[in-house]
Amino acid sequence: MMKPVALITGASSGFGEASARLLAPHYRLILAARRLERLTHLQEELQALTEVYPLELDVRHQADVSKAIDSLPDSFSAIDLLINNAGLALGLEGAWECDLEDWERMVDTNIKGVLYCTRAILPQMVERNCGYIINIGSIAGNWPYAGGNVYGATKAFIEQFSRNLRCDLAGKRIRVTTLKPGMAESEFSLVRFKGDEERAKKVYEGIEPLTPEDIAATILYLVSLPERINVNEIEVMPLCQSFGRTTITPVKE
Repeated sequence: MMKPVALITGASSGFGEASARLLAPHYRLILAARRLERLTHLQEELQALTEVYPLELDVRHQADVSKAIDSLPDSFSAIDLLINNAGLALGLEGAWECDLEDWERMVDTNIKGVLYCTRAILPQMVERNCGYIINIGSIAGNWPYAGGNVYGATKAFIEQFSRNLRCDLAGKRIRVTTLKPGMAESEFSLVRFKGDEERAKKVYEGIEPLTPEDIAATILYLVSLPERINVNEIEVMPLCQSFGRTTITPVKE
């Protein structure tokens, strides 16, 4: 019996790369990302465990997403698991001084990329009456913080989009989960600070954040549950992270 097929976006690093490694014994993998050379290296690493199809793809472009999905080899064309992982945060400035191009890139990747991939793959899941979509959100979609303006808003969109998908798919054997990580050490801060390694490292000084492997383990747990179970949302924080008081700041005259 052939393994089911999983498509992971943003598979060249972080959560996506770790998920590919952990899911390899259980799925045939379509690994999608912009950096093809990284996907090729990962394919070589995992080829003893499973079949891997590297897919050079920028999820921001709808035509490219549709073309990529339509051109998949027959052995990979029926996708059982979609992990919408591609996403990023850019900048930490106040909303009045942010770079508009950063905002647009976050919207295009974090929102439109999820929409394009979901819309391209969902019809085949509905036709076969089976499938699982895991959308990677963030606690930033629930809990605001200074400088998280558009990033947090894009992740709030993911949560509500997933809920509405569940409503649309009522009565069908298709599961949808929003997985919302808290602070995790990956390329996230390096990307946010546009390659400033020193600034990125300071984010994690003296603490023990989540790792990409922690999120991959959570995904493996989700997909291993009986198909009668749908985990609507799951929020995961490192032990060092919790909730604080709401901010009280004197208003300048």
